Amino acid sequence: MKYILMMNCPKTGYQSFGSWPKEDIQAHIKFMIDFDKVLKQSGELVSAEGLASPMEAKMVRAGKDGAPVTDGVFPESKEFLAGYWIVDVENAERAYAIAAAASAAPGPGGAPTNMPIEVRQVMSGPPEEFL
Repeated sequence: MKYILMMNCPKTGYQSFGSWPKEDIQAHIKFMIDFDKVLKQSGELVSAEGLASPMEAKMVRAGKDGAPVTDGVFPESKEFLAGYWIVDVENAERAYAIAAAASAAPGPGGAPTNMPIEVRQVMSGPPEEFL
């Protein structure tokens, strides 16, 4: 079963991350790179990406003629999606274990960040009753 593990960041997280000491940022990034390597080696990693700052995001919708209409930067929110992993695992419990390991990524001084990781099953298609 495939699951998406979404790492959310508080609104101020992008600025505070950039203010960490350089060696703490490097340790955090090394943890994430090593974490992805372990998931690749186990065959569980389907995809993983970090996302650019919400200040670079645009909200897009179709205008009357179907052309894209952008509404400035991303709307006000308390949290933003910072990155994600898609994993292919045997069961939800394994997805939860992977999420817990990601949550423990080091922060300032090496202390675990304990960031929240949202886990949701990736559906292979719409429910049969709607086809």
